[in-house]
Amino acid sequence: MKKKIAIILGILLIVFCIIDLVGANYLVTYAIARKDGVHSEVAPDSITADEAQQIIDQNVKLLYEEVDAWKDTVTTTTMHITSDDGLLLEADYYDSPEATGHKYAIVVHGYSSNRGSMLPYGMTYSNAGYQVLMPDLRAHGNSEGDYIGMGWLDKADIVKWIDTIIEMDPEAQIILHGVSMGGATVLMTSGEDLPDNVKAIVDDCGYTSVWDIFSDEVVYLFHVPTFPVLNTASMIAKIRAGYSFTEASAIEQVKKTSLPIFFSHGSEDNFVHTDMVYELYDACPTDKELYVVEGAGHGQAMYLDPETYFSRIFTFLSAYVK
Repeated sequence: MKKKIAIILGILLIVFCIIDLVGANYLVTYAIARKDGVHSEVAPDSITADEAQQIIDQNVKLLYEEVDAWKDTVTTTTMHITSDDGLLLEADYYDSPEATGHKYAIVVHGYSSNRGSMLPYGMTYSNAGYQVLMPDLRAHGNSEGDYIGMGWLDKADIVKWIDTIIEMDPEAQIILHGVSMGGATVLMTSGEDLPDNVKAIVDDCGYTSVWDIFSDEVVYLFHVPTFPVLNTASMIAKIRAGYSFTEASAIEQVKKTSLPIFFSHGSEDNFVHTDMVYELYDACPTDKELYVVEGAGHGQAMYLDPETYFSRIFTFLSAYVK
């Protein structure tokens, strides 16, 4: 009888391990394999109030109308770099007649999006006197790559874009501005050994770590506990994509930074939960500012009140970029 029980338990354990491996591998493919188009189902239904959403929709419409006119006033150049692991990465560089001094902004998009989604941000920096570089992150847009870096692999790519700007202009004063995964990307970059040309970081709704954001997603999308599937998925991601979910931490990078950081988030963000920005802000050891936009959902902070959003950012940056 004991032998039969041991055999049954052994079989059940093998079946459990197979299910765990299959599920974890599926999760890695679902979460970080390259996507065709926007992977919108990962986000829960917005809880933004109807009145706020109407303002946001109107501002989006107006801003993109302005973008169409702005693009006729700047010279746009498509640029390329090769990542350390051999991927061809693409960006648009906007040379503005309004640019003053040696100011540059690298503007970084979010998960399963592309550089085009950041045009209103790039336009605003351009109108404020910045030259603007807007990259497609690896496995997005026109950049190569089979796996999304979630900011962790992308931080080395952003460093190469920084070096590219400095080669063009050794006196460059560079700021990094990212939204959502782009926010996590610039926060992760902030903890790297960066040249003095990089002056400040602007994070908009970035997450604390890949583990934290995927923990929420596993529960929300698949209705299963994080253990053991996420632990196994993290190990599989290390094999398939070159990084684990546990190591990819924006908050640990922020703890190491020497750069001033402006943190922004929507109060109604139920995707990258608003609590995360408070953790990131508290972890930052440098000059910092926190701006939580009341009523805004995920990625909506700028669109609810663009004038106040950028007024606060430019006031913050004026102490570091001349």
